[in-house]
Amino acid sequence: MIYGIGTDICDIRRIRASFERHGERFAEKILTANELATWRTRSQRWPERGLRYLATRFSAKEAFSKAVGLGMVMPMTWRHCEIGNLPSGQPTIVVHGAMQAWMQERQLHAWITLTDETDYAASFCVVERR
Repeated sequence: MIYGIGTDICDIRRIRASFERHGERFAEKILTANELATWRTRSQRWPERGLRYLATRFSAKEAFSKAVGLGMVMPMTWRHCEIGNLPSGQPTIVVHGAMQAWMQERQLHAWITLTDETDYAASFCVVERR
């Protein structure tokens, strides 16, 4: 049964401006430790690719927060939600801490898809009750 859906489109230029203003602190606010490691690796090789990675994670977490109906209110936080990948490459949501407990109590599972183009990153999330 579908519990909720969420979508988000993010202007990569806006993410770039935030990053230029706040530096790495901006990425540290949005990304989990695993995501930060990937972001740093991608940014070192190709800064634009790192920026797109940051924008897609921002967008995916926004879409997820809408799908669960919480927005960015506890237990939902930027760092309690991680966007990972299955061995097939399919994106997946991994929740941590209080958000993990919240999802388990409600028997919820989330599905996420994300994409980016030159100026925009977009995400769509479906949360189902199992």
